Amino acid sequence: MAASFWKSKKLHEMSAEEWESLCDGCGRCCLHKLRDPDTEALAFTKVACRLLDLHSCRCTDYANRCRRVPDCVELTPDTIAELDWLPPSCAYRRLAEGKDLPWWHKLVSGDPESVHRAGVSVRGRAVSEQEAGALEDHIAAWPGRDPRPRRYRGISRP
Repeated sequence: MAASFWKSKKLHEMSAEEWESLCDGCGRCCLHKLRDPDTEALAFTKVACRLLDLHSCRCTDYANRCRRVPDCVELTPDTIAELDWLPPSCAYRRLAEGKDLPWWHKLVSGDPESVHRAGVSVRGRAVSEQEAGALEDHIAAWPGRDPRPRRYRGISRP
């Protein structure tokens, strides 16, 4: 992959490999969301999809996720603008909005663990849907907010 391809290409111009590399592995999009049927208000929870590995923050069956979890949404350049529930830190959303990737993104930092070390991912913050019980008991604001990443040794903020 060419360095900084995300700065020179539009989302629909990216190869499949480039597209997939945009995912920083934070796991925020894999948290359940609740939408009020009357107001359409969106509430984020800290409850993870049953396929999300809570340590790696990656799907345990990515290739078959849409078959195994029918309401799983496949992100494409055409659907990004329609998905109001993507977290503001999401690389796909950021690029669609004309923003750059943040300093902790693996394509910028060169370290796939930087998203976790910076405190941006769901690691240590999410619960599995098998153990959660009622989603309403796990409403959380942080998944829908722009994170305030913490610094750690090995990554310096530009």
